[in-house]
Amino acid sequence: MGEVPTVHYFHGVSDPWSLLAVQMLPRLEAAHGVRIVPHLVPPPAEAAAPEPGLLADWGLRDAQQLATAHALQFPENPVRPSAKAVAAAEAQLAGAGRNAAEFAARAVALGTALFSGEAVDGAGDATAALAEGAAALTAAGHYLPGVFSFEGECYWGVDRLPHLEARLGGTPVVRQLEASAETGDSGGAELHFFLSLRSPYTHIAAPRVAALARRWNAKLVLRPVLPMVMRGLPVPREKRMYIVRDTKREAERLGLQFGRVCDPVGVGVERGMAVLHRAIAMGHGPAFAQSFLQGAFAEAVDATTDDGLRMLAVRAGLGEADVRAALADESWRPVAEANRAEMFAGGLWGVPSFRVGDLPSHWGQDRLWAVERDLRTRAGEVA
Repeated sequence: MGEVPTVHYFHGVSDPWSLLAVQMLPRLEAAHGVRIVPHLVPPPAEAAAPEPGLLADWGLRDAQQLATAHALQFPENPVRPSAKAVAAAEAQLAGAGRNAAEFAARAVALGTALFSGEAVDGAGDATAALAEGAAALTAAGHYLPGVFSFEGECYWGVDRLPHLEARLGGTPVVRQLEASAETGDSGGAELHFFLSLRSPYTHIAAPRVAALARRWNAKLVLRPVLPMVMRGLPVPREKRMYIVRDTKREAERLGLQFGRVCDPVGVGVERGMAVLHRAIAMGHGPAFAQSFLQGAFAEAVDATTDDGLRMLAVRAGLGEADVRAALADESWRPVAEANRAEMFAGGLWGVPSFRVGDLPSHWGQDRLWAVERDLRTRAGEVA
């Protein structure tokens, strides 16, 4: 008999998504005949996960909707756990051992208590276990808790388990969440799309959110913002590398082009933002956004050159005179800052993000199923 495949799982006690992911350990072992080795890890560094306050609040809200979608356990009225309770839970899990089922049972009980605001007691020191887990996570090439690692590839949270399960074979235990092909009438509800011209995830979201708006008779409102790195927020190398790899497999799943990249960071983004600002005013915003992103992430078009930018604009319905006028107009800058401020006011800080009318915002190209749910809600109100 061959050796049993081994999957490593990295659990963060204070991470809401980890509470969902850890529930899958026994199911994955049973379904795929693998051995899962759990590791305890500390919270991510702020450079890898900026805006920790917003992240913590969004994590609670997002974990709730994911738990409902996947029929997993998560408190109904979650709260941020205290540092004392987290330390106590880490001390308890540090001694849980490597048996996946036993680790999962203890982690679920502790996580449920933590996010319910209940007192958690624990004696001992988790320093060694956390250090071992952090080192193993770094060696695996990732930076967040809630991650699975298998033979050189990482999968973050329940969302990416379908990719892991496809590699392992057998009957999947996780359903892939995606917007449907259904149609409806939201009555022209505004679908706000916060995007960055340097974001690979925005590239694979743009055509899908445009199609979603069309299917549900929604008004797509583009809200471009500057990339994080151009807003003074660092993006560590391991995060950049994971995003590229993850976008590639998501693009392949969706049948979208990705891989021939010419990074537009800096002047390329600024030129693109100027033209996008004019394109939005002319009614060509979605077409230019998709054209620019396709050029940057699938066709290696250099937007810093006049020829490159002109081609991207012309195929979206703009003329050369429009490009010249756009590049001479700096009015896109305060608009981009206003979009950023509104995105933060909605509790989010990264792209792609979405908001239907005045409903709560969603973050991530893998949350279009939740956006569709909101459009369906609006359609029900209109009917």
